[in-house]
Amino acid sequence: MPDTIMVMSEEKNGVSLETLVSLAKRRGFVFPASEIYGGISGFYDYGPYGVQMARNLKSAWWDAFVRSVPNIYGLDSAIIQSTKLWEASGHVGGFNDPMVECNECHSRHRVDHLVGKEMDNLVDYVPLLNDVECTVCGKKGKFGEVKTFNMMFKTYVGATDDNESVSYLRPETAGGIFADFGQVLETTRAKLPFGIAQIGKAFRNEISPREFLFRVREFEQMELEYFVSPESAEKEFDQWKQISWDWLKEVGIDESNLQWHQHTQTERAHYAADSWDINYEYPFGSKELWGIANRTDFDLKAHSKGSGGDITYFDTEKNEHIVPYVIEPSIGVSRLMLAALHSAYTEEEVNGETRVVLKLKPGIAPVDVAILPLSKKPELSKIAHEIYVTLVGETDLTVEYDETQSIGKRYRRQDEIGTPKCITVDFDTLEDKAVTIRDRDTMEQKRVKINELIAGLE
Repeated sequence: MPDTIMVMSEEKNGVSLETLVSLAKRRGFVFPASEIYGGISGFYDYGPYGVQMARNLKSAWWDAFVRSVPNIYGLDSAIIQSTKLWEASGHVGGFNDPMVECNECHSRHRVDHLVGKEMDNLVDYVPLLNDVECTVCGKKGKFGEVKTFNMMFKTYVGATDDNESVSYLRPETAGGIFADFGQVLETTRAKLPFGIAQIGKAFRNEISPREFLFRVREFEQMELEYFVSPESAEKEFDQWKQISWDWLKEVGIDESNLQWHQHTQTERAHYAADSWDINYEYPFGSKELWGIANRTDFDLKAHSKGSGGDITYFDTEKNEHIVPYVIEPSIGVSRLMLAALHSAYTEEEVNGETRVVLKLKPGIAPVDVAILPLSKKPELSKIAHEIYVTLVGETDLTVEYDETQSIGKRYRRQDEIGTPKCITVDFDTLEDKAVTIRDRDTMEQKRVKINELIAGLE
């Protein structure tokens, strides 16, 4: 008799952040960094399943935006760049958040987070703080002076730690792309429009990291700078908005939790002609998942001035050098992973019991196929291991072998990590040379001959 499935909650936003954090830790997706030493705020380690899921998301992005697109080129720039690069981009002088310290417990906070809004001037925050409680000690209105705080991590390059050797961990991946614009252009002979993309670590010394993977101090960006002629920038911008939205759906992000947010004049960067975010309805509210900005020609001009070089593009049709505009779609891996987990998380009632299942898209799930011998009997283990070796050697599937605990508990474990297919080797296999393939979402099972197994998994 087939299992009876009843979805307990269709409302994805009904999943609490605490539930996702618990699942992520319990099933090996995400661990607090340095937890045995008490942890370190704003840093996380990706466990065995988290690192594979993140790799899958990055591979999907790279395949969609670099490998399969003839006019977009990959790059992997250094995390530490010349300090002059960050001065030219404005990060040294202007990459600041408003900060305030509680006079009672001396905890530090981002003021705009405390009051729930951004203000144009620091002094505008002062009257609002009188009615706000410290989120650490609970005291109301006990705050000191509002100051600016530069979010870049400072380090030193070389044998001395003086001002001459000061450098920074990059706060974004875009800087290296702009610095290498001329060299990429020369070596690829690219023609407008074309893009430069990279996936890499960035670091921001957030005053108050929070909301699990959403706001952290060390994160990975999937960033693309798409260079276009100034007159086509608006059209290209609209196209990239749609491309970005469609890709999120392709990797399994629940479209009902996506919303557009256009930056107001006070929200967007001073150099941007237009900026939109694709927001996701996380358990803690609608927040930015993917940002798309028309950065105009600000960056190339700034680095041309800062370096003293000629960072331009020769337009053969106009027979003149121009400074291209740049459209920037940028998304963080950790925010995407959190949205993917939230979209996939489902609780179902199966024969009177609750089943937790991550309905991750195939190819995004950390494990594609799990091989589960019904028991540890040598004759079953031998066949199961042979199947494992065959699938690993002849397919691109990520395969897991598991023979611990009862078959029911192993099914539930694979459900919770999102494995789309399970293969069970049982005692009938010894006679009919066939195995059972179980589908994660429907829990339906079908019998397939071992020599037809690869085709049966498609």
